[in-house]
Amino acid sequence: MNRRHAALLLALPLAAWAQEAPSWKFSGYGTVGVAHSDNRQADYLIDEFKPNGPGYTRSWSPDVDSRLGLQLSAQFTPTLSAVVQVLSKQDENNSYRPELEWANVRWQPTPEFSLRAGRIVLPVFMVTDTRWVGYSNPWVRPPVEMYAMVPVSHNDGVDASYRLELGSAANTFQLTAGTWKHDFPTATGYGGGTAKARDIVAFIDTLETGPLSLRLSLGRANLEIPQFSQFTDAFAAFGPLGQGLADRYFPSTMRLRYVGLGATYDPGRWFAMGEWGRFDTRSILGTKVAWYGSAGYRLGKFTPYVSYARASVDSPTSDPGIPLTGLPPPIAAGAAALNGALNQTLNLLPRQRTVSVGARWDFAKNAALKVQYDHVDLDAGSTGTFGNIQPGFQPGGRVGIFSAVVDFVF
Repeated sequence: MNRRHAALLLALPLAAWAQEAPSWKFSGYGTVGVAHSDNRQADYLIDEFKPNGPGYTRSWSPDVDSRLGLQLSAQFTPTLSAVVQVLSKQDENNSYRPELEWANVRWQPTPEFSLRAGRIVLPVFMVTDTRWVGYSNPWVRPPVEMYAMVPVSHNDGVDASYRLELGSAANTFQLTAGTWKHDFPTATGYGGGTAKARDIVAFIDTLETGPLSLRLSLGRANLEIPQFSQFTDAFAAFGPLGQGLADRYFPSTMRLRYVGLGATYDPGRWFAMGEWGRFDTRSILGTKVAWYGSAGYRLGKFTPYVSYARASVDSPTSDPGIPLTGLPPPIAAGAAALNGALNQTLNLLPRQRTVSVGARWDFAKNAALKVQYDHVDLDAGSTGTFGNIQPGFQPGGRVGIFSAVVDFVF
């Protein structure tokens, strides 16, 4: 395609835009909440981008769920629209600096097909589109075991979707591609740094028929964490065996793979839903498996619900590391320290179970009060999704989390 053709294609939608006055819509959402942990020796973290939470840092924390999102949408023509969404929530620097969550242009030439470009949602999970819109979800927050597995909610790129009507059912195919970059704090034990994902490709297939919705998601990406290079160099100094450990756990590029299944059944009076996912990193970040099931019953404006979630690991949580036998004492001490760091990091992979009970009260138009209690049962030797671990924390223990929030939209 030459420049003349490209300019012509760009001019067509702009000419159509100029003939019509665009319509604008401003909207928003938010959550004001607080969470409490009954264990003061570690912080409860809902994902790896949180620097702290309830527990060690403070007994009661407003930072876990509190957020504010503002969105501006524009309809330029019947087929061309755009959206910009800014989200303020606790970030890795423990600030509420607003960040650009969405910023994309959408072209929809037919009711069935649409194409978006810009910063768009990364549709890994069933409620990814509304992950931060607490009012749209039944719980205080999506099950941590599942949603902390891929804490990313957007990426910069393009996606296309096609909706196929099948009698009383409809099937939507979605393909997303792009890149992503984010900093993470030291709370989780990885030492802080920057994660960069490129060559992101995700395919989602959603089948809807009546109150039933079924979802399949497949994804892959190449992840780089430059800070891990210090481990690569340290292990490589111990020869071929050390280099093998470096290649296995700290490759310069981690080739990620994700597969997920989800289902929702909501006839109106009650609902039941669940998801399962497997996230393979082929690196020190391990292979994570998670699932949850949740159900609730609507009694007018009051909705009690219950959930069970499980996070496990399908990869080693320890490694013998570099053999110490025959090494001179100073070198053996260095190798032992390196082995300890390796096993400590492997053991950070979350392994836990959570039983949640809660209730939602839609006390006003576009506003709901929710309370939830999570009983977190850590696997033996695991610190689960907790961070800022203190010497008195007991891996494999049990922790109770109480949360109360008010969700609203406008």
